[in-house]
Amino acid sequence: MKYKAIGENHLYVKAYTKGKRTATGTVVVYVLADKQAYRFRKANPQKKSINRIGLTVTKKIGGAVQRSRVKRVLREAYRLIDRAHGVKTGHLIVLMAREGTVKAKVPQVEKDMAYALRKLGLLP
Repeated sequence: MKYKAIGENHLYVKAYTKGKRTATGTVVVYVLADKQAYRFRKANPQKKSINRIGLTVTKKIGGAVQRSRVKRVLREAYRLIDRAHGVKTGHLIVLMAREGTVKAKVPQVEKDMAYALRKLGLLP
């Protein structure tokens, strides 16, 4: 399933400033309740609430190839967690890569991300 992306910069800023935050060795997770969740629920054919996901990978991580790989790893880790545990919906979730993500494999990032999401109360 393809996830809805956060498209506006002001939503990233809100998540950074007003959202809850947890950091691990490979990823920093910011979570904020989505004020527009009802609008996306109405537009969804299944009438389900969704999360909007944002990825942040800075140039400290490396060149374009490394940054693209890190984004793929973050997306896959989130997808696996959502499939296995079911992340609570109706939130803006910003996933920020750390320098440890470059050499990390998907299972390590998945473990760290699951820990962060559980700590923030999004996993059962």
